[in-house]
Amino acid sequence: MTTPVRLRGAEETAFRRQFEMDAVWSRMIAPGGRVPAMPLIEVDLGPIHLDLMLRTGPIVLVFFPYAGPASCDDLLAGYQRTLLPPCTSAGAHLVAVSPQRPDLLAPLKHRLDLGYLVASDPRHILIDAFGIGYRGPEASEVLGTGRAVLPYPAVVVADRTGTVRYASVRPEAAPPTPAARIIAALDRLVPAPSGGAAAPSTRD
Repeated sequence: MTTPVRLRGAEETAFRRQFEMDAVWSRMIAPGGRVPAMPLIEVDLGPIHLDLMLRTGPIVLVFFPYAGPASCDDLLAGYQRTLLPPCTSAGAHLVAVSPQRPDLLAPLKHRLDLGYLVASDPRHILIDAFGIGYRGPEASEVLGTGRAVLPYPAVVVADRTGTVRYASVRPEAAPPTPAARIIAALDRLVPAPSGGAAAPSTRD
């Protein structure tokens, strides 16, 4: 039973080495980066502005490719159970982001009865700003935007100043970022006791 885990670990290590060789990894979002002041299109609410949301709490951004794959259903439904309650307790905004057209994403949110925001980045501006996009020619039709840029599976946690404090970018076939790691990153955003040092930012 341990062999598949070792294989996945080896594959992820090889993936990261390839990123480093291609000078791609260094361009991806990392702690200390900034969340750009830009709108996304929430499937029910319309435009939502990240900079305005940060005024009321931290942001947890979960990137996924598009509605349809069972793996995306499992990811988003899983975070509904494991991540949404801690985000709510911490006053953080949980936002799932895809480059797919918002009207194609809406049925996914409603079918899974997701209690958090599901937003479209149809021109992949945020994806590009974070350096986590890649071209998937087959995606042009399914995205419904005439574009073919998909995000690597990623989670970004930013504090209320818009500074990224945690970033996890993974290969497509890798297991999703464990909710426990994201929750730990949120916990580190809580101000340290008087005289205590602030917890460091982290990157998976």
